[in-house]
Amino acid sequence: MEKRISNFGITYNAQINGALAISKEISAYLTKAGARISSVEAIQEETMRHDIKQPDLDALIVLGGDGTILRACHLCSSARIPIVGVNLGTMGFLIELQRDEWRQYLQRLLSGEYRIEKRMMLQAEHFRKEKSWGIWQVVNEVVVCRGQYVRPVRIATEVDGYPMASYVADGVIAATPTGSTAYALAAGGAILPPDVRNIIIVPIAPHLSPDQSIILSEGAKVTIKVHTTHQAVFSIDGHTPVVMNDGDQVQVSASEHDSLFIRFHDPGFFYRTLNRYLEQNPSLPTG
Repeated sequence: MEKRISNFGITYNAQINGALAISKEISAYLTKAGARISSVEAIQEETMRHDIKQPDLDALIVLGGDGTILRACHLCSSARIPIVGVNLGTMGFLIELQRDEWRQYLQRLLSGEYRIEKRMMLQAEHFRKEKSWGIWQVVNEVVVCRGQYVRPVRIATEVDGYPMASYVADGVIAATPTGSTAYALAAGGAILPPDVRNIIIVPIAPHLSPDQSIILSEGAKVTIKVHTTHQAVFSIDGHTPVVMNDGDQVQVSASEHDSLFIRFHDPGFFYRTLNRYLEQNPSLPTG
């Protein structure tokens, strides 16, 4: 039994039809049950950042797909606010509740019948020569890759200051266990359970280069350096790419923050969901 949650924020993806209506329905349901609703806002609104900083906020209910959950994790991790998702998207790999299940499970949440799942995050820092150009928090993955030209780039990787592998490839992914079932999986990487704390390195379309994924410990510090005569970029969790010059590097390490998920099912639910998705990809069109 965890603590009873009484103060909720509700956010939704405004691009999904019906998301606002379901959010209001959830708000009315929880209010009738005696809970407090601090806000009901679209995840796209800038005011969400202010709402998350409220000191008495216990949890954030997120309606949308995996992309909406990723945005919510970026907002909530530093404030240590747990997330419970309701799937209104296509895949929903990170989300435990389907759109017709929220009543029964939110009642359990009010009673303290849930568990908190902590998921490792990464920190990525962009260096040009000796100067740091920015630091980002990462839920899924850091991707260092070619830009607009369809030509591979040369990438050298180091771990704790020692050479690890060099690639001629479209790019290299550094992923969390959460991200191991996202882009890293599509690139042929290993699948890691969500509760382990490792960094996985996966090359993208390597040409005459190592093609195996490499799993590192949580304490490893990874440097990914590009050598290129054309454009290279890096991206955090699918966000807008940042242009890299020849010799730029991205340093990746474990973050001090975790993504916190409210869970109702046993840990084996992850494997049952994985098996279901591997048998039939929900992103494929039907009919």
